[in-house]
Amino acid sequence: MERTILNTIRALDTSDGAGVRLKRALGYNPMVRLDPFLMLDAFSSENPDDYIAGFPPHPHRGFETVTYLMEGHMKHRDHLGNEGDLQQGGVQWMTAGRGIIHEEMPQQQDGLLRGFQLWINLPAAEKMKAAGYRDISDNEIPRLDLSSGGQIKAIAGEVTIGNQVISAPVKGGSTDPLYLDVKLRAGETVTVPLTQGYNAFLYLFEGQVGIAGETVKTDHLATFTDGDRITLVAGDNGARLLLLAGKPIGEPIAQYGPFVMNTQDEINQALSDYRDGTLTAEPSSL
Repeated sequence: MERTILNTIRALDTSDGAGVRLKRALGYNPMVRLDPFLMLDAFSSENPDDYIAGFPPHPHRGFETVTYLMEGHMKHRDHLGNEGDLQQGGVQWMTAGRGIIHEEMPQQQDGLLRGFQLWINLPAAEKMKAAGYRDISDNEIPRLDLSSGGQIKAIAGEVTIGNQVISAPVKGGSTDPLYLDVKLRAGETVTVPLTQGYNAFLYLFEGQVGIAGETVKTDHLATFTDGDRITLVAGDNGARLLLLAGKPIGEPIAQYGPFVMNTQDEINQALSDYRDGTLTAEPSSL
């Protein structure tokens, strides 16, 4: 059964960190979430003043962050002593779990920075697991070239387009996310299978795309009805979008900024742990 558009949301201009300008497409208030996805931010600028102050040290607990850089690069450092430099086209997949304190500092590369940060919730049973992350370079991320000139880049999950399977470096897990970067030429059509019962959305950041006779415009997010596939038809100027799907967790959400738990008491505990300097400690050492 084909999925159709349930709702469209225009991304809102906002800022985060030390003044990084961005568009928040998902998560700008508690009513604008799509289980298991909590937030999606898009950042894009040719002016370093819009992003160079970056995201100084800050905590997280209870969810995962996925940072995808299309242009520019970003240095990162965390409380575990890990340091890295996420390069153009790459992905950082970070599991905050019990707690992590990190910083992300965008770097100039011909003045350009463009990318996305996605927050994915964790079920209660995994919210207090050990923190960790992996950097995935651009050359580790598979592409599928479409017959009409478009391309699909698979960041998470596995999907069959036509008779070709594209399998991303991140697969499975409790929310089993699918995360695709889809580029379509003018008028190009592609049908993408989606697991029935999983929540799904797209965020269009270039051009226009049609779905079951309705049009999604640039800088808009669209959510869908249930079904086992979605057909995307690019507009006259083509389309570039993120397509995501995931297994709903179905648990209560309590959120205070960078802490996402199930109850207010757990949020209070996270704030207390952060103040006491024990947010990132192993349970046995508390």
